[in-house]
Formats: sequence, C-alpha cells, structure tokens
Amino acid sequence: MSDFDDRTQANMDVVLDEVCAELPSGGDHESRKFVAEQLIQAARAGKTTLGELTYIGRRALVHLKKSSAEREQKSNGG
Repeated sequence: MSDFDDRTQANMDVVLDEVCAELPSGGDHESRKFVAEQLIQAARAGKTTLGELTYIGRRALVHLKKSSAEREQKSNGG
C-alpha cells in the first residue's frame, strides 16, 4: 500500500520520468533512486503538487550533474 494518494503518486512518477530523461539513457539505477528518494522526502513533507515536485526533482538533477562533474574532474587529475 502506498503512503501517497493517487494524484501525488502520479505527480511523482511524471517528475521522476521527466527529470531522469535528461540523464544519459534515462539515468542509471542509483541516479533514479536518488531522485525518487528526494521526491518521496518532499511528498512526506507535504510538497505534493506537480510544481513543487518538479522543483525538487530538478534540484536533485543539478546535484547529480554536479557530483558527476566533480568525480570526472578528480579522475582527470583536476
């Protein structure tokens, strides 16, 4: 049984798919999991609208891209 009503769950699904579509191949498991966890945390805090969840999802995407760039820079000796 879901912790969320149907609308909230649908909003979370849409945002997860839209955000992860911006990642290579739709995002690997760990990236999708990170975004999903951020969305769940936000929804539990009462942020359940499409706009609020989109903001959280995009913020998670920025975090992922920043972390990826930092890892790449370190592996290139930077």
